[in-house]
Amino acid sequence: MPMGFRQLGAALLACAFAAMPAAAQERVVNVFNWTDYIDPKVVERFTAETGIRVRYDVFDSLETLEARMSAGRSGYDVIVPTSEPTFSRLIAAGALMPLDRSRIPNAAGLDPALMGRLDSSDAGNRHGLIYLWGTIGLGLNVERIRALAPNAPLDSWDLLFKPENARAIARCGITIMDSQTDVVPTVLRYLGLNQNSTHNEDLRRVEQTLLGIRPAVRSFASGGALEQLASGQACLALTYSGDVIQAQVRAAEANRGVAVQYVAPKEGAQLWFDVMAIPRDAPNAENAHAFINFILQPDVMAAITNAVRYPNAVPASKPMIDRAITSDRNVYPTEEDFARFFTVSGVPQAADRARNRTWARFKAGR
Repeated sequence: MPMGFRQLGAALLACAFAAMPAAAQERVVNVFNWTDYIDPKVVERFTAETGIRVRYDVFDSLETLEARMSAGRSGYDVIVPTSEPTFSRLIAAGALMPLDRSRIPNAAGLDPALMGRLDSSDAGNRHGLIYLWGTIGLGLNVERIRALAPNAPLDSWDLLFKPENARAIARCGITIMDSQTDVVPTVLRYLGLNQNSTHNEDLRRVEQTLLGIRPAVRSFASGGALEQLASGQACLALTYSGDVIQAQVRAAEANRGVAVQYVAPKEGAQLWFDVMAIPRDAPNAENAHAFINFILQPDVMAAITNAVRYPNAVPASKPMIDRAITSDRNVYPTEEDFARFFTVSGVPQAADRARNRTWARFKAGR
């Protein structure tokens, strides 16, 4: 298996830091981003061009990010929350700094239509700018699923949420992302309910649906879903589109007979945006603005999309992205696909606690 982004990144950054003079090391930007979510050479280039050292930490769930931010004084200068519900909750809590657009001229190159979709989370786009985006759907090993459940629909959430289908394919491994924030709205939508519902009866139906497939679920993972799909440990995963597409590439490179495919189910898939934002108490806000502006350069965004296979929101980057990526509708969906996608809004604290309790019962199987 090829060296992962984290290992490669550590090696590149170690070399870059060792070569830097002591004076340059005094300028720092502390970044907190998703696992396997950047091209390490981009970080190396930023340091080489600006003299600003990057301390780069990763998280694998929104819950982890929110817990770190809620404790206060996180020490981070740039964070990458998902638009809903985390980003909007951080704005409401006063935890984020309004961006100084005069320091981020490259923001002018962002797709206004996509930024318009973000406006419902951040009126006027004052606190964040789109980094990457995608959907939540299913990662499949079609050959193994077909061998166990030849009649199961591969383009529908029924593949996972109907107990008879889940039971049939359980032997080849089912994994679900460990995040109620992402999974509960998906199940609500699958059931024909409002994805933002806070009604107890709706949540009860979600719980019944999840408990119905619990015996068939082998594991819960966020970042780990990628490795499980790529290695063949799982044949079905509910996770982020880019994780599945990365797994597809890694499986092909490993050449061990594992073939992975991403599906945004026909009933609808959650559309999300990950945004670059600056905590209100960021210790190096000027460097944070410089980092965000650097990232939004078209060639830099193209390099990131080429590495992690998530679409970005900078149209000028598209000619520099591998054609195999831009022509893949699982990465860059068509307008017809977009019509089936949905976004979510944050729910009140009491409703969020209820969802957490449902999730805990689901994972415990009771």
